[in-house]
Amino acid sequence: MPDFDVIVIGAGAAGMMCAIEAGKHGRKVLVVEHNKKPGEKIRISGGGRCNFTNIGTGVRNFLSGNPKFAISALKRFSQRDFIALVDRYGIAHHEKTLGQLFCDGSAQQIIDMLLTEMRLAGVDLRTGTEVASVARTDAGFALDLSPQVITFSSLVVACGGKSIPKMGASNFGYRIAEQFGVPVTETRPALVPLTFDPDFLARTAPLAGVSVDAVVRCGKARFAEALLFTHRGLSGPAILQISSFWREEDEIEVDLAPGVDVLSRLKEVRSREGKREAVSVLGEFLPHRLAQLIAESAPGRIADMNDKALVSLAARVSNWRVKPTGSEGYRTAEVTLGGVDTAALDARTMEAKQVPGLYFVGEVVDVTGWLGGYNFQWAWSSGWAAGQVV
Repeated sequence: MPDFDVIVIGAGAAGMMCAIEAGKHGRKVLVVEHNKKPGEKIRISGGGRCNFTNIGTGVRNFLSGNPKFAISALKRFSQRDFIALVDRYGIAHHEKTLGQLFCDGSAQQIIDMLLTEMRLAGVDLRTGTEVASVARTDAGFALDLSPQVITFSSLVVACGGKSIPKMGASNFGYRIAEQFGVPVTETRPALVPLTFDPDFLARTAPLAGVSVDAVVRCGKARFAEALLFTHRGLSGPAILQISSFWREEDEIEVDLAPGVDVLSRLKEVRSREGKREAVSVLGEFLPHRLAQLIAESAPGRIADMNDKALVSLAARVSNWRVKPTGSEGYRTAEVTLGGVDTAALDARTMEAKQVPGLYFVGEVVDVTGWLGGYNFQWAWSSGWAAGQVV
């Protein structure tokens, strides 16, 4: 007889949610976590306050090889359901921007809530425990925890992707998938700062720490949020968002003064206050250091600039085109784009179609949310879905 009904590898958001639901359904569940503490990504998220969901969550907020895959889980356990759980525990929270919900207090409140729910559901948790190997058996699976080998009926892989390796992130979940013949799509860092060549960095070095509201585009993707200059390149919410869509050799387009008709303003100043310098006019809607950088190509008085020069100057503000050389990689990426191929999974249960009893939930799956609480909601929803049936 198996030692457990269900083993969950990974005590993150998706793994703990799945374990809770499985335990509620009378299953004997063990969660195995290699870190010393559960929920480490929850703990550091949102600046330590945990952006635990987004009130506007919908399938449109996710990238996947199959854009419709997430619909079932997101509808059956929605952001409203998770908010109700948070409210039941009396955890105060607030909307920051764009539907993002954060704890008023510490992210540890969310972790403690999940641990309490696990305890009430009779779930066993082992932290600081490495999985040496997983094998198929006649009765289900066997997990080698060296020296102990545990047998069980269902395996839930909830060990995340490659992002933030200093917290123990690895490709272990993908290796399990490949071991059992479950395909994995190409993976890459997502929600990550973008880096640039030395010439760009030399010009923008004085801007490190400057932030501005912007509209950033890459292909058909468009995000209107804050942009931050850093000593490595560009960051901030707008850049993190667009990084999921950017590919090598792509340019990104940036409007540094959204809502401002820069060309009209420049022409107006030329006709009425021609003695003013370009940097002075740009400083009306840009931080001074940024205005100085952009005005370098147009020194002198506005009165001395012809229409072509004004059009060029306005474009440097409203349609600034830059070409990243790369990203900061998994070291700072918030999530991993790609993962276990959704074509190989049942969208309702998260079970591998060709491997009964094997489930994948959360970040390890090829479903990646935008910045703003969407990835946590996918973790809650996918974990909940698998927890109903494991």
